[in-house]
Amino acid sequence: MPEVHVTGGQNVQKSEGSVKKTVLIVDDARVMRQAGTMALTSEGFRVIEAENGRDALNKIQGERIDLVITDVNMPEMDGIELIRNLRQLPDFRFVPIIVLSTVSQQEKVAEGKAAGATGWLYKPYNHSELIRTVRKIMS
Repeated sequence: MPEVHVTGGQNVQKSEGSVKKTVLIVDDARVMRQAGTMALTSEGFRVIEAENGRDALNKIQGERIDLVITDVNMPEMDGIELIRNLRQLPDFRFVPIIVLSTVSQQEKVAEGKAAGATGWLYKPYNHSELIRTVRKIMS
């Protein structure tokens, strides 16, 4: 799977229109969820946070999610299992899923691709890199 990694100094424009795109951020580290939420909400996105895969599956009930960003290593249900579960749901068959993780082992990346991940972004990251990646995938 090609690594999703966008570099450069392009300007990021805020979401326009009356309907905000919704991003689900799944990470067991509260500081990572908060950092992602701060970056995305400042650009006009609506964000739903979940602390693991099981929590994410509970929080998506009745929600329209436009993008999922998930860590790999989490308690209760890891990111790969979350991806597998999401891809079985009709509303999530084509929703982009970015893995945002410190895990870089090729077998884990291949497992993520096989589960249905759209791309893989490595921690640490900066806010502008995350925003550019999100915009590129959602365009």
